[in-house]
Amino acid sequence: MSSRFARLSLAALISGVIGLSPISVMAADPAPAPVTAPAATPVVPAAQPDKAAENKAKKQAKKDKKAKKKAEKKAKKKAKKAEAVQQ
Repeated sequence: MSSRFARLSLAALISGVIGLSPISVMAADPAPAPVTAPAATPVVPAAQPDKAAENKAKKQAKKDKKAKKKAEKKAKKKAKKAEAVQQ
């Protein structure tokens, strides 16, 4: 008799938890805020594109410098290797 009662209690508890789980999930999630246009849209200053162009130019200069350095290093290594072969 007690095992039947325990099984029934356990079944009721599990079904109650399963039934209430969507409610607890809904309570945990905040309601989505209504989508409205922002009151004050930030104005992009004209200096912003100049800054981007400046950064791009800097990056390109850095790449060029790196490529030049690499080429010089490669040429130096080649010359050293040729010198070693001649000796």
